[in-house]
Amino acid sequence: MSSTELPFVPPANVLPKVAPVRVGEGERLRSVGLPGITLTVRSRPPAREGLPPALFVHGLGGSSQNWSALMEELEGDVDGEAVDLPGFGDSPPPDDGDYSITGHARAVIRFLDAFGRGPVHLFGNSLGGAVSTRVAAVRPDLVRTLTLVSPALPEIRVQRTAVPTGLLALPGVAGLFTRYSKDWTAEQRVRGVTALCYGDPGRVTPESFQHAVEEMERRLQLPYFWDAMTRSARGLVNAYTLGGQHALWRQAERVLAPTLLVYGGRDQLVGFRMSQKAARSFRDSRLLTLPEAGHVAMMEYPETVAGAFRGLVREGVGAGGAAASGGSGSSGGSGSSGGAGSSGGAAVSGGSGGAVVGSGGREGSAGASSGPGSGSVVSDGEGDATQASDRLDGAHGAPGVHDGSPKASGGGAASTASGGRGDATTASGGEADATTVGS
Repeated sequence: MSSTELPFVPPANVLPKVAPVRVGEGERLRSVGLPGITLTVRSRPPAREGLPPALFVHGLGGSSQNWSALMEELEGDVDGEAVDLPGFGDSPPPDDGDYSITGHARAVIRFLDAFGRGPVHLFGNSLGGAVSTRVAAVRPDLVRTLTLVSPALPEIRVQRTAVPTGLLALPGVAGLFTRYSKDWTAEQRVRGVTALCYGDPGRVTPESFQHAVEEMERRLQLPYFWDAMTRSARGLVNAYTLGGQHALWRQAERVLAPTLLVYGGRDQLVGFRMSQKAARSFRDSRLLTLPEAGHVAMMEYPETVAGAFRGLVREGVGAGGAAASGGSGSSGGSGSSGGAGSSGGAAVSGGSGGAVVGSGGREGSAGASSGPGSGSVVSDGEGDATQASDRLDGAHGAPGVHDGSPKASGGGAASTASGGRGDATTASGGEADATTVGS
């Protein structure tokens, strides 16, 4: 090298080489470049041409792998794609460093607009549930139906087990935790996440657990891993404090699309009692509760969630309304005072005995099959969720169909949901994602 040549210095934004992300059998991965972001998208070829599009959005610390089991269950129903939000999975950080709920929602909207995929059946878990709620509220034209699994909507009384997730948003906490846990193995971290997110960690197969460990090892090599976690946690906490038209519960009330709400009786991150508030807030909602599930029902009980979704489609979209027509077409809010799709009734889910209850003040038929799950309990929309949860403990193995009569309250109902995915870092070693656990 001559004295006039400068030594080569690699660009600061070059990322270290890490192991490739796992791609399940029948899945495909592609990278999509959009203004300010690059997204990795996981998909499964649909069983046949012409199926309606669906998009799946993971939670804090998760990735598109969280949806692999449900996507496989629904390959004959939808043309499904799952996105890695910026900074998670195999997607690099956003150019502007915006990890707020609005920032993540903007990424989802850009993707749907760029490829003309809307209106889609939109699915969201935890943080992804908050993101999907915002997308459905501000862009109803993009959402055909909305399915939320343990959505991270504001709670006044947060469970103690969820406190470490909130603390992650505080300045300096991530650094302290990193130093505290520096000697933890990937296996220890995954066990912590699994215990936090699954209603029954024993449902995770040895093969799935090993895949999760490998994914954890990969993520810990990424220099932006903790930054994405911390900033996204901070964005979620900030969203909880917003008022006015940007408040998440206010936006839930503006959603026009028929909505399926899934809650787990053993969820340690999102309180089961919030299922009642959610059922009352989303104007055209059905509530699926699974007694043995945790935070990621779509991973533990994909068959049950898939069955409930099919019921939502038969009932909600088949009835017309905003869902079938692609929303009101406005980009800024509810606009229309009418509901979307069906105003009541209930879809019957197959699988593990969960119950689905319709909105519009009616209890529909709540199915409980002879599958592996527990029995179900259906309450009216004004019932106490805690009470319903207590009753569920004694309802194991009690299949049956309950025909309800119209109620004046117009709320949802209590069932039980299970399945947990991991959101958040905890002192027990769960900083990663439960996404990979169960993929």
